[in-house]
Amino acid sequence: MEQIDYNSDWRKVASTIYKKPIDSKIYGMVELDVTDIEKYIAKKRKEGLKTTLTYIITLIIGRAIRNEVPELNTFVKGSKIAQRKQVDGVVSVLLAGGEMGSVKVENADQRTIQEVTDEIAEHIRQSRKGNERDEMQSKNMLARVPWPFRKWLFRLYRVLTIDWGISLPGIGLDSNSFGSYVVSNIGTVGLDTGYGSLLPSSNVSLVMILGSVQNKPAVVNGEIVSRRIMLLSATLDHRVVDGSHGGRLFRHIKYLLKNPHLLEEKPDENLAKF
Repeated sequence: MEQIDYNSDWRKVASTIYKKPIDSKIYGMVELDVTDIEKYIAKKRKEGLKTTLTYIITLIIGRAIRNEVPELNTFVKGSKIAQRKQVDGVVSVLLAGGEMGSVKVENADQRTIQEVTDEIAEHIRQSRKGNERDEMQSKNMLARVPWPFRKWLFRLYRVLTIDWGISLPGIGLDSNSFGSYVVSNIGTVGLDTGYGSLLPSSNVSLVMILGSVQNKPAVVNGEIVSRRIMLLSATLDHRVVDGSHGGRLFRHIKYLLKNPHLLEEKPDENLAKF
């Protein structure tokens, strides 16, 4: 297994000169032809698997981090780059009444399409019934604290968990509470594209945004045809990765979109780079 130096000289310098998330962000965007993957999703839905493009992209990013870009599964802890013990994805979901919630998919790199779809769907069902999980309860608890005490409490939490790396198991928060990456589909609310923010209260190094899917002309086998095109954008933490890592990420995403059958089975253990 390849050994990766997460604390190279440049990483040490980058983690020192940049502050998160004020000036440490890298932005990138690609156009994805999702014509074939939409047909694949339609086929699976007819078979009874109610999956979506968001769920599949969430799974693909986990596999990409596992297979190609393990540097994205890190965060800054003090003056060093720390590696996470597992790859966890967080998916933003729209709940009843327009409320935003999130689903944390632990070990997302090891899941199948069936497992990811079932877990996210079950979380949404429970939330709509009023059975909120820990992350929603923590958010509601913080919202009930009066201002300015809420701001002071938030700063204390950030210092303890993010800056010092202390876990707060009593309220279910630690330096890894927000997972390895975040996925949000803004196309479902009418936006063509956008860039996510690197939440100051998290150690997330990647936020991936799915835009709207539109019919656009594309060149296929030398001919101009109508295809289904989606804009996929990423915000990355420059303290832990560079633009080249974003390029590797996007290339692997494209590869797995063309080979979704690879997501139906557990990944090859020998492919893990960490």
